[in-house]
Amino acid sequence: MHYRAIIFDFDGTIADTLEQTRHIYNQLAPEYGLRSVEAHEMDTLRNFSLSELLSHLEISAFRVPSLLARGTAMLRERISQIPLIPGIAEILPSLRAEAHVFGILTSNATDNVNLFLDTHGLRSHFTFVSSTSKLTGKAKHLKAIRKTFSLKSTEMLYIGDEIRDVKASHKAGIPCAAVTWGFNSRDSLHAADPTHLIDSPHELLSLRRS
Repeated sequence: MHYRAIIFDFDGTIADTLEQTRHIYNQLAPEYGLRSVEAHEMDTLRNFSLSELLSHLEISAFRVPSLLARGTAMLRERISQIPLIPGIAEILPSLRAEAHVFGILTSNATDNVNLFLDTHGLRSHFTFVSSTSKLTGKAKHLKAIRKTFSLKSTEMLYIGDEIRDVKASHKAGIPCAAVTWGFNSRDSLHAADPTHLIDSPHELLSLRRS
């Protein structure tokens, strides 16, 4: 296999958290003087980068840490209600068998991710679960993972569903697979120039032949 280390994002990539996240945001929005997001808006919002999304929703940068922390805590209470991305569980064992390092890097809380994985019987597949404390801190963590496991940049692959995941991979100098079943749209992900553009979990298995 070309990639010795495969690192996954969590929300939208492994866990289908999009609708639950929208509900949580709408619960918090009135306290912050923000408008709610209706389901019909999601197709438009999926084309936005993180900065464009925050601007569109008129969320100031200083409010983001509080919203993220409170939303993450609320998500933990609902973690058992969140489904897996269809087809993702079936391909994890095959990918894991050929990867030396198999982890998760997320801006969600590690407790949330571990509870979710335990609920679905998947925690044993992963070498580690790591969390960033902010939405834009993944590049630094990807570099740290590379050093920790003594990897070359070309031996790593980060798999995520957002433009910011692609940008973090570029900044860290590692390949990225952008999956189209999560938050950002296929067109917006393609424009971000990922190494691979993946339309179904099963397509990830083709990366074993990259």
